[in-house]
Amino acid sequence: MITLYLAEDQSMLNSALTQLLDLEDDLHVLGSAGNGAKAWQDIQQLKPDVAVLDIEMPKLTGLDVADKIHGSQLATKIIILTTFAQKAYFERAIAAQVNGYLLKDSPSDDLIDVIRKVMTGQTVYAPELVTNMVTAESNPLTDRELAVLAEVASGLSSKQIAASLFLSEGTVRNYLSAIFSKLGVHNRIEAVQMAKKNKWLE
Repeated sequence: MITLYLAEDQSMLNSALTQLLDLEDDLHVLGSAGNGAKAWQDIQQLKPDVAVLDIEMPKLTGLDVADKIHGSQLATKIIILTTFAQKAYFERAIAAQVNGYLLKDSPSDDLIDVIRKVMTGQTVYAPELVTNMVTAESNPLTDRELAVLAEVASGLSSKQIAASLFLSEGTVRNYLSAIFSKLGVHNRIEAVQMAKKNKWLE
């Protein structure tokens, strides 16, 4: 069972999402809040597997809460769910190492799918955000992801990359999934092409 916490200041949407998520056999909403301060307080106590956070909330924003979770000892995964496709928000979310970033006009099934994916270690960002915001000045990849992509660019297989970087093949696959999601690409060739074009790989 995946336990969830929902922070959303629009009460109708908060209630609807809670009911929708609780209908899934493997999901359970532990609690919800309409402001960031209460959300952070509850999350520390309830320790949910995943926190689904709106950005613009009273007292603390969802990104404030994400920063606090990232800086704590909590293992809670973070999904930002917002109406705002602003570059500054997205960049701050990446800095807070959120596990997912979705827009509210996405189908509800997308949110459920992303919750399950982040629990397997994947990182999922809305494709339209990536397409609009990935630039040469804003490299979204971590040093470890760049190291994996550099090995990919050398033509190594997942097994060879795992041996080279002292990782498991599963971890390599998770890194590749995160890279594809962040860059909005579908395969290794596209990922390497984008990285070289933006001079993230020399």
